[in-house]
Amino acid sequence: MKENGNRFKKQKLRRAIFLDRDGTIIKFEDLVTKPSQLRLLPRAAETINKFNKLGFLVIVVTNQPVVARGLITPKGIDDLHEILIKRFKRSKAHIDAFYFCPHHPEATLKKYRVVCFCRKPSPGMLKQAIKKFNIDPRKSFMIGDSVIDVVSGKRAGLKTILVKTGPGHSRLDRIYENKVRPDFKAKNLIEAVKIIKNKC
Repeated sequence: MKENGNRFKKQKLRRAIFLDRDGTIIKFEDLVTKPSQLRLLPRAAETINKFNKLGFLVIVVTNQPVVARGLITPKGIDDLHEILIKRFKRSKAHIDAFYFCPHHPEATLKKYRVVCFCRKPSPGMLKQAIKKFNIDPRKSFMIGDSVIDVVSGKRAGLKTILVKTGPGHSRLDRIYENKVRPDFKAKNLIEAVKIIKNKC
């Protein structure tokens, strides 16, 4: 997990926007391990700035099986997220925390070969952030390009928005697509902002 400062203390319940990473705030590319692969989606920074102004925490939650494959270390993932924090900051957009899951049930590296509670569609990363940042899930949203983001959000008690800016996770999505529906669908993050404004 990469946290960007400590702006919020545990006092009153906060609202949060949870965002998937690949296909939601950056362009989807298989096996992201290098800074050159971090390409922001159009208007992603603008949208996060809007979430900031609405008073939401912005927290990114992402599965990173590239760690389980031995292609990058957890420190390497943190370094990539630090780069994203700086890029968003240049556009006056603030991300409060990054959470990532390094595990995979078929991991190349044995220490990451587990069925964990943090890998989406499990809600572990979201619940960890909810506890740490004193978040009210009933007033918070999970936004992602995959049905597994929707499943994870619903299991954590969040409202969910499915965006069409990435390919999702076709194999896992097929398992859940007939069992769960997002609360809302949006073409992109800008459209998601409009939905959230109407529901606040």
